[in-house]
Amino acid sequence: MAMMDSPEIHRQEVRQRYAALAAQCGIDQGGHDQRGQDFSDPRFGSARYDPDESANAPTDALAMSLGCGNPVLVADLRPGERVADLGAGGGLDVILSARRVGPAGFVYGIDMTPEMVRAAQANASQAGVTNIEFRLGVIEDLPLTDASIDVVISNCVLNLSADKPRVLRQAFRVLVPGGRIGLTDVVADDAVSAEDRIRLGRTVGCVAGALSRSEYLAKLAAAGFTETQVRFTHQVAPGMHGAIIKATKPRTSRSTPTTAAT
Repeated sequence: MAMMDSPEIHRQEVRQRYAALAAQCGIDQGGHDQRGQDFSDPRFGSARYDPDESANAPTDALAMSLGCGNPVLVADLRPGERVADLGAGGGLDVILSARRVGPAGFVYGIDMTPEMVRAAQANASQAGVTNIEFRLGVIEDLPLTDASIDVVISNCVLNLSADKPRVLRQAFRVLVPGGRIGLTDVVADDAVSAEDRIRLGRTVGCVAGALSRSEYLAKLAAAGFTETQVRFTHQVAPGMHGAIIKATKPRTSRSTPTTAAT
């Protein structure tokens, strides 16, 4: 999708699209969402998960999965950890994360679309998972307290934000010292211009706002993260890739401005 002139207009467009997706459980009779994305496409959605891991997930949660990877595996979640999923959608990654961190851990799912939050809550109830909480909010102003999260995950959502540096600063804020991020996202080759990303976004959903690899690394560093890495996993369009993004909040770190309510 092309980036909008106003961040709020852009946000409203994304919210409306995903509200409609939640209302129809994501799939029409032809196997497409309203953007025309093919859910048999191995580049996106539930195809990015190991069948053994997703076998017991609710059907609707799988149908609503629009991501380009599996951040639950990327983040190497451990029992007892507190996790935040940015842009939780239908709750698939929250459900899988909750099972990995076990009863001693806890997972927060953040989404800006009320319809998605309700759908995610229903999916989690169907899955019988209780160590979770879904919160309505935007990823640019996370409704989480400072230094309260061990791991931040997200699945192909940061590319939708019109203010990615703010999202990364928010992730840094809510992480404990030594905490980490494990994201999957669409990332461009450094040689692909912003104009070309917009052009590609007309044919491949949600790549228009993608950062290049160098841009991603620079913004992670600017937010205060160290041990940063961006690794391509598979091509989703010419010059555009699904990618794994990892970084760590130093145990002794500079502070970042608090810009969200707790």
